[in-house]
Amino acid sequence: MQLYNTLSAEERAQLIDEAGKQRLTLSFYAYAKISDPKKFRDELFIAWNALDALGRIYVAHEGINAQMSIPADQMDAFRETLEVYDFMKGIRLNVAIEHDDHSFLKLTIKVRPKIVADGLNDETFDVTNKGVHLKAKEFNNLLEDPNTIVVDFRNHYESEVGHFEGAITPDVETFRESLPIINEQLQDFKEDKNLLMYCTGGIRCEKASAYFKHQGFKNVYQLEGGIIEYARQVKEENIESKFIGKNFVFDHRLGERITDDIVSQCHQCGKPCDNHTNCANEGCHLLFIQCDDCKAAMENCCSTECLDIIHLPIEEQVKLRKGVQVGNKVFRKGKSEALKYKKSGELPHKPLAKAETKDIRKKIVVKKTLIGKAEHYYTKSKIAQFLIAKNGLSIGDKVLICGPTTGEEELTITELFANGIPCETAKEGDQITFSTPFRIRLSDKLYKVLS
Repeated sequence: MQLYNTLSAEERAQLIDEAGKQRLTLSFYAYAKISDPKKFRDELFIAWNALDALGRIYVAHEGINAQMSIPADQMDAFRETLEVYDFMKGIRLNVAIEHDDHSFLKLTIKVRPKIVADGLNDETFDVTNKGVHLKAKEFNNLLEDPNTIVVDFRNHYESEVGHFEGAITPDVETFRESLPIINEQLQDFKEDKNLLMYCTGGIRCEKASAYFKHQGFKNVYQLEGGIIEYARQVKEENIESKFIGKNFVFDHRLGERITDDIVSQCHQCGKPCDNHTNCANEGCHLLFIQCDDCKAAMENCCSTECLDIIHLPIEEQVKLRKGVQVGNKVFRKGKSEALKYKKSGELPHKPLAKAETKDIRKKIVVKKTLIGKAEHYYTKSKIAQFLIAKNGLSIGDKVLICGPTTGEEELTITELFANGIPCETAKEGDQITFSTPFRIRLSDKLYKVLS
């Protein structure tokens, strides 16, 4: 009986592309008493694996917290797997406003001590005595009240790219850090102020609102369903969005655009930008904001040191990581001396620029035809290798390279090799190589741009 993933992310991405089915990205959570989290976890894996459901899910004795990607044609069947459990009957699913078929490429369900690492002792207060839940219109109305203090219970790298107007945005890396900081900061306002809180999907506020009521705050409110549900209601009910910028999400997309306001800067050059990147150095993986120009110049790296490292032979890169951490498990969150324009804490509430597109990545709208798929990338020489499956390719042609990690990159072929030999034109069945200013992945597809 299969209880764990057997495919790599790249293999899964290829299967998704070949299936050609639309997938929906969603999240949900539920607090409940689960006597045997391991048994519960295994039951979910068996049921969801059969539906080709993917995602990152945490289960604990206190409940479940899930971010997932579901085939659109399996949504009814997926809901049925939830209805099996009384505490998930009729549960609200926070469906994303922007979808990406590659938002998740594995089904990972982990048993944890808690579904959110809050650092609280739940035995010391009533976790069911929560704040008042507000819908989008109600939340907006309370925001207008001069007696309201609004607090962002997300981390610095989340609030930096988008937040509610006038919100307190703690300079923290974890949820547990924010609780004592906010409690101390608002000591003088427990009796006479409205404490209005929000987070991504609502789960952090479920516990935080109960905690602050226990701390003596009288008027505690929380945004029902978080920013995700707020954005949906804003769109469906034609409500003014008081949230500006992008909502950071914990999947491949790294963000959903709520408004076209850009409130953050490229951490390397200072240009208005709100696209996150994970450093291409497997031993770094720093999460930071990087514009397209810096992405091309720095090859998705956060520093010149990391840029030098990715050009070393793989064996040397592995040696550098040995004893430090396992490469793919390294994840640092946007703070480094190399990032000159990083902003945390008090953030601007006025846009620095307007986004040119509402897509997370730059989308190149062109007429194109698929001609091949990636086979290899030679890191040191910056050479991409593709197999031409149909049609042909010549020097001077414009091509589009597309993939879940690469995004969409356009370039003109100036030098071409077919089966290792320099040529002017390559044909179907040829193994071609050419230089690229960016790294390609095995899940990338090669298109020829049609004039």
